[in-house]
Amino acid sequence: MSISTDIAPRRLPEPAAMLRLIKPITWFPPMWAYLCGALSSGAVLSGQWPMILLGILLAGPIVCGMSQAANDWCDRHVDAINEPDRPIPSGRIPGRWGLWIALAMSLLSLLVGWQLGPWGFAATVLGVIAAWAYSAEPVRLKKSGWWGPGLVGLCYEGLPWFTGAAVLSAGAPTWPVIIIAALYALGAHGIMTLNDFKALEGDTQTGVNSLPVTLGPRRAALVACWGMALPQSFVISLLLIWGKPLHAAAITVLLLVQIAAMRVLLRDPKGRAPWYNGTGVTLYVSGMMIAAFALRSLA
Repeated sequence: MSISTDIAPRRLPEPAAMLRLIKPITWFPPMWAYLCGALSSGAVLSGQWPMILLGILLAGPIVCGMSQAANDWCDRHVDAINEPDRPIPSGRIPGRWGLWIALAMSLLSLLVGWQLGPWGFAATVLGVIAAWAYSAEPVRLKKSGWWGPGLVGLCYEGLPWFTGAAVLSAGAPTWPVIIIAALYALGAHGIMTLNDFKALEGDTQTGVNSLPVTLGPRRAALVACWGMALPQSFVISLLLIWGKPLHAAAITVLLLVQIAAMRVLLRDPKGRAPWYNGTGVTLYVSGMMIAAFALRSLA
């Protein structure tokens, strides 16, 4: 008599795998940017906290979570090389469940975005379109080391900042708010480039032309460092022009510490990229909040 050791394939997704699919660790940047936008608007916050909290929930767990699910579904073949233990290639989210989760969360994003008024809903539509344009064929902007990180930086930092300011202002944000949000979104291109180092092998094999693939680790790291530092330098200059020297000085200190961390990164770009993403990025987003308070006092 023989005993079969075959294990029946899973039919329903594993709950823990569903949580990992939407990557809670990635929610913080857009949530933080939305809060920066709300503060920078200069609007009175009392009585508007439900709207602020709803926007933060939309920016992080819902829209960003949806984008992560969409990306994992579209990247399931790449992940089978880079991270075979991820929810979809490991089979813990079987069949087409990854796709259904991403589509359901896209619909949820639009329903929640509708509650934030016309500006919030329009921004949500753009965010959902951008998430699928980044990951899905035939557009799949992720294949480009320039357009892909640029789009993600825009959606992680610029769009939530703009949305938070627009929702709280019930109209278009002021030009200083738009300019600062755009500069921090531009700088986030470097953050996203460093994030691509972890997928270097799989991207090379599957034709994703990230900057670490096309330029090599060191040159890509140099581009990322300059890409993060220059926009912050412009932020500092603008705050000085706008009569905010203390805020400018605080961001200058943060930038100098980042530059010191960048020198460590460049000694071993591939090995140090995860370390920098935990160290330098924290300093980067701290500067965002300082800039938001500076803009608030301008309003």
